[in-house]
Amino acid sequence: MPVAVPRKTIELFSRAKDPKQAILSAVGDLSSVELMFNTVLVAIYIRPETTSGGIIRPDSNVAEDLWQSKAGLVLKLGPDAFVDDLVNHFNGQKVEVGDWCAFRIGDTWQLSLNNVACRLIEDTHIKMKLSDPSVVF
Repeated sequence: MPVAVPRKTIELFSRAKDPKQAILSAVGDLSSVELMFNTVLVAIYIRPETTSGGIIRPDSNVAEDLWQSKAGLVLKLGPDAFVDDLVNHFNGQKVEVGDWCAFRIGDTWQLSLNNVACRLIEDTHIKMKLSDPSVVF
C-alpha cells in the first residue's frame, strides 16, 4: 500500500540544513503512539536536493527516497526492543531515539505519521547504527 506524503514535507526534508531537527520538528509529539513488542519506529531519511558536487536532483529522484531509502532516524522504541531473550542476544548493541540507522527495506512496514514518511521495523532487522545517514543510499 503506497504512503502519501505531502510534497512540502519532501521538499522540507531535502532542503534542510539539519535533517534530524527537520524530522523531529515535523513529526512532533509521539506520546500518543505506543509501539508493541520489539518494534522500532524510524523516519525515512530523504537525501538533500543538491548533491555535495552541486548537482540538483530532479523532483522524481528526491521523491524516490520515500521508497528506496535504507537509512532512517529512530523516533521511538517498543518496550521489548533490544532486550535479550532466549533467541536474540544483542550483546549491548542497540539504537536510541535520535540515532540514525540502516536496514533492508523489505524488512519494514511503511506508513506516514504526522505527514512524515516512516517505517516500522523489528529490532533484529536494524543492521547498522550510523553517524551520518548520507553514507547509505
